[in-house]
Parts: sequence; structure tokens; C-alpha cells
Amino acid sequence: MEKKEVQHQVHLEGAINILTGDLREEASRAGIDNQLQRWIEDLKDAHNPEFHQLVTDLQALKALLHGGTYNGDQVGRLLHHLGTETTRTAHLAEGNTRSHVEKLGAALLAAAGQLQGPSTTPEQDLKNNNRGLDSQA
Repeated sequence: MEKKEVQHQVHLEGAINILTGDLREEASRAGIDNQLQRWIEDLKDAHNPEFHQLVTDLQALKALLHGGTYNGDQVGRLLHHLGTETTRTAHLAEGNTRSHVEKLGAALLAAAGQLQGPSTTPEQDLKNNNRGLDSQA
């Protein structure tokens, strides 16, 4: 296995570890900027136009997490988009790196779910709200 491929896998595992931990705590640590920047650089090094949106989203995530406080819903939506895009592009990864990318996609989607909470449509929200009002009367 090539040294660069091993480095990519280490960076992917680092990102997975951050996502499966306490995001608020991780966001307050200085190292998250470095971790996200390594991930951005790995994607840029691939010179694949398919990764452009991932790079853009990661840069936005880095900006949102900078400083340790963030809007959970906003970050959750971004993580969901990153998870979807990462999963979509996993087939482009070579060798053993592909399984790491697939795990990362799943971790991104799980982290998004934690921040966003249950997803409902506007119609379901209105229906649930009306139930709450009816039960109070």
C-alpha cells in the first residue's frame, strides 16, 4: 500500500473519530481546524472535479465550527449534505480507502441526525402543533 493512501486512511479515521464523539466538545478544540484542513487537502490532491462540492462544504463546515460555538441545525444540514456527497463519491476511492470513505459517509449522516433531530415535513409539523393545542384546550 502506498504511503499517501495510508495517510488518507489515517485522515479519514481521524474525521470519523471526531464525528462519532461529542461535536460540541470537538468544535471547541483547536485540532478540528487541522483535521478538516487535512481532509480538504486530501480531496484537492485527488484532482477530481467530483470532489469540488465536498471541498466547498468542508470549508464552510470549518468556518461554522471555528470558535467552538455553532448553530446545530445549520451544521446538521451541512453534515447531512457532506454525508450524502461522501457516500455518493465513495466508489471513486481506490483499494482499502473506499471502506474508510463509506464509513465516513455513514458517520457524517449519523452526526447530522444527532444535530438535526427527527426530520418532519412542514405539514407534519403543523399537524403535530395542532395536536398540542387541541390537548391543552
